[in-house]
Amino acid sequence: MKKIPMRTCIACREEKPKSEMLRVVKNAEGEIRLDFSGKLPGRGAYLCNNAACVAKLQKNKLLNKNFSCEVPREVYERIGEEYAGK
Repeated sequence: MKKIPMRTCIACREEKPKSEMLRVVKNAEGEIRLDFSGKLPGRGAYLCNNAACVAKLQKNKLLNKNFSCEVPREVYERIGEEYAGK
């Protein structure tokens, strides 16, 4: 039986399968992007496909805390758009 990789949501702190979550990655150059493949190099943060988690992420600026840097507002907006599209 194949092991399913589990990841923790940075908003609700629930552990879920990696394939069900949205990954945001900060690469070595400091760029912050959405990672749909789950394979881009860099520091990753995972988020549930849940409206409450997206709202909490935006309200508390959790990516700033997770990546220890200022994350542009456009990144948070893109995550909100991506969630609305699903």
